[in-house]
Amino acid sequence: MSESFPRLSARTRRFTLGVPRGFTISPDGGKVVFLRTKSGTDPVTCLWELDTETHVERLVVDPRTLDADDGDLPPEERARRERSREQAGGVVGYTTDSTASRAAFALSGSLYVTDLPGGDTRRLETPGSVIDPRISPDGQHVAYVSAGALRVHDLVTGADRALAEPESETVTYGLAEFIAAEEMDRMRGHWWSPSSDALLVERADEAPVQTWHIADPANPDRPPTAQRYPAAGTPNAVTQLFVLGLDGSRVAVPYEDEYLTTAAWSSHALSIVTMSRDQKRLRLHSVDPATGRSTLVREDTDPAWVDIVTGVPAHLDDGSLVWVASADGGHRLFVGDRAVTPPTLQVRAVLDVDHDSVLFSASGDPTEIQLWTWDGHSLLPVSTRSGVFSGRMSGGVGVLTEQSLDAEGVSTTVVRRDGMAIPIPSMAEPPGLDLRVSLGRSGRRELATAVVLPSWHEQGSRKLPVLMDPYGGPHAQRVLNRRGGYLESQWFAEQGFAVIVADGRGTPGRGPAFERSVLNDLATPALEDQIDALQGVAEQYPNDLDLTKVAIRGWSFGGFLAALAVLRRPDVFHAAVAGAPVTDWRLYDTCYTERYLGHPDEQPDVYDNSSLFGDAAKLERPLLLIHGLADDNVVAAHTLRLSSALLAAGRQHSVLPLSGVTHMTPQEVVAENLLLLQVEFLKRSLGG
Repeated sequence: MSESFPRLSARTRRFTLGVPRGFTISPDGGKVVFLRTKSGTDPVTCLWELDTETHVERLVVDPRTLDADDGDLPPEERARRERSREQAGGVVGYTTDSTASRAAFALSGSLYVTDLPGGDTRRLETPGSVIDPRISPDGQHVAYVSAGALRVHDLVTGADRALAEPESETVTYGLAEFIAAEEMDRMRGHWWSPSSDALLVERADEAPVQTWHIADPANPDRPPTAQRYPAAGTPNAVTQLFVLGLDGSRVAVPYEDEYLTTAAWSSHALSIVTMSRDQKRLRLHSVDPATGRSTLVREDTDPAWVDIVTGVPAHLDDGSLVWVASADGGHRLFVGDRAVTPPTLQVRAVLDVDHDSVLFSASGDPTEIQLWTWDGHSLLPVSTRSGVFSGRMSGGVGVLTEQSLDAEGVSTTVVRRDGMAIPIPSMAEPPGLDLRVSLGRSGRRELATAVVLPSWHEQGSRKLPVLMDPYGGPHAQRVLNRRGGYLESQWFAEQGFAVIVADGRGTPGRGPAFERSVLNDLATPALEDQIDALQGVAEQYPNDLDLTKVAIRGWSFGGFLAALAVLRRPDVFHAAVAGAPVTDWRLYDTCYTERYLGHPDEQPDVYDNSSLFGDAAKLERPLLLIHGLADDNVVAAHTLRLSSALLAAGRQHSVLPLSGVTHMTPQEVVAENLLLLQVEFLKRSLGG
């Protein structure tokens, strides 16, 4: 490794530390509870409270004072954090009662409860390690999962009992199964009733799911870890729902569809949303908790696939349903049976419902995520500047988070009912990079594109080697108006590259038709659009891009796209770094893969066309494959099988296995050195 490469500042890797998140607003709007580390170099997340009347911020829980070892996590909690991409430590999640006066959280597998007004925190005795504790609305009980059982701790008497215990080692109560957490953004498996006397609980049985084994070759004395992994075309876990009463009652809630996408229990309804295995039908049911009988409220269908949207179902005070569905070419917000947003405004998520107002995020321009409210009569913009926004709303008080290319970091503001704005400071350290990012459109399809040039480069003065830096696949977006999304791209630019980040067909933000262009083909549109973006940017910067030296790098789907690029279009791409790539979609999970490619037994040609194995003999450009051997999402078999196919074809390539590393690559030293190794490989491969 050449010492001439500038070291990547640790602050660049940790730019999310110190940023407030996880907001809860009390019903009267007087308090805002949130999570934040004490500094941009502190990995321990604390629980804080802001008084919106006095503007005084108070540290409620500092895990360091609780004498808890955050490295000693139960395996289920480690898996939950991997699914949610949680990289911090300390109090990474919490729930509050309905008045936001009491909070519950897990730390090092132990259960803690905090009385927020006084800040008194106590550890509760439990029979085992605690996963996903959720306090009841009345603040008198905490439900949690331990050893696969759904348990409830009575905060008044101290009694702790199981409401449901697993019948076998493959069964869990109260946890989201792998597919729900990884692909449907559902991180929970139990929901309290508004009256705090019962819970809706998921029972998941992984017995039908095939067992894979993840080994640790660096430590041959350790046995492989057995994991149930539902690969495309294979059985999923069997999920069921029960209403479990604190009085010991148990009522089954049957449903027909393969997937439980979400559930919600409010004073208006107990709602469940289910989806068919082929993902062409989504059903919303209202459930009678006393009998378990369900009534179909709404059914959405789509010839390609239906979309799962965060934050719905929800209800206004009058009981009107709040929903999001694709209609007339757009992702639209519905209140009752009425679409209240135009097709040109792509609704991303419903963030909160406050009495008769709906707070939601949406995009007109795909590079922007703005905030809007529906007040029962009209649409009102909440965010007024360009950027990427999120927020919460309760009791007439709002919390807004803002990011943009024009400002450093994440800005968080509490807006009171009287309009007064109270900032919640971010403790994040600036990454120390002078960003030079230009957003625009490129190519025949006017793809959203970011061009990142070195801070020291004078435009038109010389041609730079090009580095394409995409994700490029469905369900994720890279090109957004926020500085935090380009820190690694800018770092690569500082090493002498013109970096291009492009969102092609399949990525969100431009409406259903654009997203559904990848149906039955995850390879061709994604690759064509990267080439289209490259050519479009070259026309805009004719004296800045050297098209004889074009490299591409990516992780996960981006890794698949990078390897695909040098295999199928070596005339355009001259080197590639593929991190944790999906190389054969038959090895990836059911929900994600079948959404786009269907069932492999029914459409084998579709899977073959999107696989890298058939192109192995075509490799003629330098290719570096990187994979964490502990990856339980895109397992290392993807890279190892492609390497075997390349070897069988006599094609030279490089493989970098990462012992003990998962799909996230959270280890800071590993992540930093990986970037340095990639730069060295790319410069060597492109000829200096």
